[in-house]
Parts: sequence; C-alpha cells; structure tokens
Amino acid sequence: MAATHTRPTRRARHTAAGLAVFAGVMLFLVGLLDIFRGIMAIAEDDIFVTTRNYVFEYDLTGWGWIHLILGAVSVLVSLGLFRAATWARVLGVALAGLIIITNFLTLPQYPIWSVVMIALSGFVIWALCTVRPEDLS
Repeated sequence: MAATHTRPTRRARHTAAGLAVFAGVMLFLVGLLDIFRGIMAIAEDDIFVTTRNYVFEYDLTGWGWIHLILGAVSVLVSLGLFRAATWARVLGVALAGLIIITNFLTLPQYPIWSVVMIALSGFVIWALCTVRPEDLS
C-alpha cells in the first residue's frame, strides 16, 4: 500500500506558523531576561539571596557569565526561528533545555524569576516540538 502525501491545509499552515512565531518571541524574551539576569549576577547585585547549606554551591559571577552567554545565543537563535530555519529549531530546544537546567540550579538565589524562566522555556520547547517542518512550507 503506497503512502499518500497530502499538503497541509491552510489552517494547519497558519497554526504551525503561529506556533513558530510564538516560539521565536518566547525564546527572544527568555534570552533577553537571561541576559539581564547574567548582568545582575556579574555585577553582584544585592537582589540575589545567598542560601547557606545549598547542595549546589557556586560562584555567582561565574553563573552570571553562563546566563549572559546563554541569553545572547538564545536571542540570536530566536532570529533564526523567525526564518523557520531547521537549525534554529534544534538549537532552540537545546538552549531552552539548558536554560531550564541553569534556572533550576539557581532557584534559591532568585526563585520567582527562575520559575518564570523555567515555564517560558517549557513553552518554547513545546512550541518547537509540535510544529512540523512540512506545515511551514
């Protein structure tokens, strides 16, 4: 039995394009917020709470650089998502996953921001994984 290939309906293409744009905007925002968080950590801002006896001890400035770099790369990858580039989808999922991990590890220092970043990154992963490339064409 031969497989039949049908072109996606107009509605499916609009939905896929909408999800791709949503993922691009969310990744851009996540990256921008991570850049700000990195700058605050590098400057050793007083907004971060230091927690004693936390399992994961680290230098706040070092993690600030990690957040800054992840944020900058996320902003650049989000621009690729607006062009529906496959490489951007793959890197977007990977970066959103790394952002979730880094925000989990820094949860005690800035809990509300970390939870928001984890949720936004989860939405980015969901949107990038539900869009099929054939729906974008």
